[in-house]
Amino acid sequence: MYKVEVFEDKFQMFRLSEVSTNSSVEICTERGGIITSYKVNGEEIFYLDKETFYDEKSNIRGGNPILFPICGQLEQGKYELHGKEYKMKNHGVARTNAWKVIDTNINGEASIKLSLKSTEITKEEFPFDFELIFTYTLKNGKLIIDQEYINNSEETMPIYAGFHPYFKALEKNVSYDTDAENYLDYNDMKIKNYTGSIDLSNMVESAAFIDSKRNNISFKLNDLKRNITLNYGEEFKYIVLWSVKDKEFICVEPWMARNGALNSKEGLQYINPGEKLKTFLSFEVQTNI
Repeated sequence: MYKVEVFEDKFQMFRLSEVSTNSSVEICTERGGIITSYKVNGEEIFYLDKETFYDEKSNIRGGNPILFPICGQLEQGKYELHGKEYKMKNHGVARTNAWKVIDTNINGEASIKLSLKSTEITKEEFPFDFELIFTYTLKNGKLIIDQEYINNSEETMPIYAGFHPYFKALEKNVSYDTDAENYLDYNDMKIKNYTGSIDLSNMVESAAFIDSKRNNISFKLNDLKRNITLNYGEEFKYIVLWSVKDKEFICVEPWMARNGALNSKEGLQYINPGEKLKTFLSFEVQTNI
């Protein structure tokens, strides 16, 4: 049996639930369409700092923030387009604007479809007419995010979107199952050989797998006895790893391009006028392993 429920947690919230797997997903449309909770077999998979969630002026530390039209930061928070300079905050405009629900479904799955359309506010940072349509689906304990990035402008729209999932984790030295052979360590800006694990315990900045060909990554959290697999579209070329000392999470983030791509033009996705880019991201969790 599947359910879609509405409830309040300071903000209006939506909960997808699947009885057979004791799984659920919670979404807050007002706070950037973010998933704040993902449970499998009754176990919480995502980390969430509730104080940052309740404070509308804070960036949310936790859940699965949506990154659009950029991932990461721009140098000095600026970029140039057609000879004009624009300022854009880290990770773009999708996570700081309210989304709208356009559909829900409980037939054979629990799903909710959300939309974010450009406004005069978003155009101050990103001067394009766009619509994002994301469908969050829960089925067999698996969370799927189907994405449509629609360009309603009269010119080609450059983007590099991504996600910033915070996974509950006690241990920061994690082995990742990936075909990547190298990663960029942003702490010293050196490319290093991947030897089977990366320890984020004392890293201030992130690390990023830069040469993976497979469209998936898995990792085991031994202390929590769970294995997590991310599958994603070929547009997501990079996996960024990040944590904060003494906080019980690791971030394993699919990005379409690296920091600063709106200026460097490296790895951008270009969407033609009137067209859309469709892709996906899914999470699958094995517990009690």
